[in-house]
Amino acid sequence: MQVKKLKVVGVLALLVLILSECQKAAQFPDTGYDERLSGGITTVFDLTSHAFSNMFPGMSDYDQKVHGFGDAAFSKIFVTAPAPINSGLGTIFNNTSCISCHHNDGIGLPTAGESRSSLLVRISLPGADAHGGPLPVPGYGLQLQDKAVFGQVPEAKINIAYTYTTYSFADGETYELRAPTYTLTNLYTAISGSYLLSPRLAPPMFGLGLLEAVPESEIVAMADPNDADGDGIKGKPNYVWDVTTQSRQLGRFGWKANTASILTQVAAAYNQDIGITNRIFPVESSFGQIQDDGLKDDPELPDSTLNAVRFYAATLAVPARRDVTDADCKKGEALFKAAKCAVCHRQTLTTGVNVAFAPVSNQVIHPYTDILVHDMGPGLADNRPDFLASGQEWRTASLWGLGLFEKVNSPGYYLHDGRARSVTEAIMWHGGEAEASKVYFSKLSKSDRALVLKFLGSL
Repeated sequence: MQVKKLKVVGVLALLVLILSECQKAAQFPDTGYDERLSGGITTVFDLTSHAFSNMFPGMSDYDQKVHGFGDAAFSKIFVTAPAPINSGLGTIFNNTSCISCHHNDGIGLPTAGESRSSLLVRISLPGADAHGGPLPVPGYGLQLQDKAVFGQVPEAKINIAYTYTTYSFADGETYELRAPTYTLTNLYTAISGSYLLSPRLAPPMFGLGLLEAVPESEIVAMADPNDADGDGIKGKPNYVWDVTTQSRQLGRFGWKANTASILTQVAAAYNQDIGITNRIFPVESSFGQIQDDGLKDDPELPDSTLNAVRFYAATLAVPARRDVTDADCKKGEALFKAAKCAVCHRQTLTTGVNVAFAPVSNQVIHPYTDILVHDMGPGLADNRPDFLASGQEWRTASLWGLGLFEKVNSPGYYLHDGRARSVTEAIMWHGGEAEASKVYFSKLSKSDRALVLKFLGSL
């Protein structure tokens, strides 16, 4: 009976996909679950540069309209207040629109200070606030805004310098890693004592609604904080203070899983990245600073827009996996599992029942993440704790869509600060709980490494 149920689910999913506007699915064997359906029935078949920008297929006309409204708002460029439309930028900010950081709804550029920069820098003092989160820096808060409207001054200039080092695989082939160093200059006001910095690259937007729909119990069940099975891989949930619900919640989003919901993530981005106040964050990021404009126009973002952008972010479809029956991809997948990469990058999760929104309800998805934080070693450490995540711990990045990064965001950048310019570099930066997996990959022959990369390129 279970096999029949899986076949029925697969058939229904394919019918939805075929009726969508994206590329029609190719013939797939009758046996087994269709591994191409990374997002269950919300998967789309699109290999273009817009592969990350499709809405869930099969939504109602009303939901499509809300998604479209959110899409338009996501692209709007804000300007200095007062203005008749799109008013309220800044006065200090990181960028002027959502899409300016999340290019094509994908990853961004790991630069600072430019119009298309997608890198921001978190800042805090040593210690923790009343809820166990990072401790704000007086006069700066928890995020640096490196741009300002005319007549105002940015909080600081962010400088990035790279050190390049060449290494060798076991077979003698060389590769290069670049290690970034971040420094601040042109501080608008002095900071007393030491402070902690953490760069964050804008991540892809698709599939967020599915990850939000995975039951907390399933995520927590994958944790092994004391390494009870002795495999050297731990993983733990990051519980954070959620300002939207005024309660402690499981962190799911952000490079350290420091945000509990899509709504909070969107509202915080408007407030901190663009300087737009809203009902969740009604206070200007510049409040109490010399850049504060003193206008009594808060909140600046209508609830309808905030909710539509949240819905847009929650209903961006996952692109289908490719080459699932290719013999080389299957060999690469076997090596990926042999290296224990799949212990953290979990192939399959199941969303919970959601009677309010059927598309995300009870879906078998393949995000290749456990949504837990893991110790990734000193090489990737920012040394800045974020709630329960230490300075060496990062949330397992989702790998779905990985093989399309270069097409959507040419060139592709990887890891929390974009230091890796290729998937190979990203692998070789792994340490801590992933050290053994990295060493396994480094000792493979060149042909076997290529098989692993081909598998990852199929995701």
